[in-house]
Amino acid sequence: VKRFVRRTLLDHDLEDTDMIFAQGRDAGFPHSRGETQDAIRLGQSIVFDLFPRELGGGYHHDCTRTWCVGFAPDEVRQAYEQVMEAFDLSVEVVRPGMDAKMPQEAVQDYFEARGHKTSRSDPMTIEGYVHSLGHGLGMNVHERPLLSHLSTDKFQKGNVITIEPGLYYPERGFGVRIEDTFCIDAHGELECLTPFHKELVLPLKH
Repeated sequence: VKRFVRRTLLDHDLEDTDMIFAQGRDAGFPHSRGETQDAIRLGQSIVFDLFPRELGGGYHHDCTRTWCVGFAPDEVRQAYEQVMEAFDLSVEVVRPGMDAKMPQEAVQDYFEARGHKTSRSDPMTIEGYVHSLGHGLGMNVHERPLLSHLSTDKFQKGNVITIEPGLYYPERGFGVRIEDTFCIDAHGELECLTPFHKELVLPLKH
């Protein structure tokens, strides 16, 4: 899969900057790249995080989807639905002039109310919601504004940012993350730059 993606990127004058394609337990660790020798398994969550840039150096893009091939176990489906609700909540609240930490705090409130640990409620946790909500994007894949609970940044018109809530349970064999790239336009609205479908289950082709 990774070789196919890299070839496709090159066909479009883009280069891979170390994509994530992790399934099962590996998907439960946010920055695991996955094991290239593993076969894709039915019903396992796959976290696919692609953040290419222009060939030879240039602007980055960033998008993550979570898939299950064939079917999704109930606990993965429930986590996915909650991550999508947190994602939609974030998109609704981001506005220019707002403290960049506020959407992160809203997502932490949301997940904690549903019984998940967060990096705020338990800074040492490796389960639940364990990272920041997003970051600015440009010549570097991580730029300001930072969407973390410690951020001192504010959103401005023209910012290009990611929004990427997730839930991670490595010992239960799954992880879920959804990420899109947005621009805060001249009217202060979020324009999605990654309009790719968010279906959890990829059906088998016969």
